[in-house]
Amino acid sequence: MTDNEKKLLQAQHRLEEAQARNRERERKARNHRLIQEGAILEATIPHTKDMTLEEVREYLYRLSHP
Repeated sequence: MTDNEKKLLQAQHRLEEAQARNRERERKARNHRLIQEGAILEATIPHTKDMTLEEVREYLYRLSHP
């Protein structure tokens, strides 16, 4: 393997690692947002805590489609 091939392979690995870090950051940001939204839902509509996910979905659908 030549030096240029090694450098190219290293650059590809660095790129893959950077992409993996970005995916991880995006996943964590999405999870954080979803948790915050769930907390807001429970705080503003407390009875949703006792509902199943399907019941919450139907309830929110009915609210948004009068």
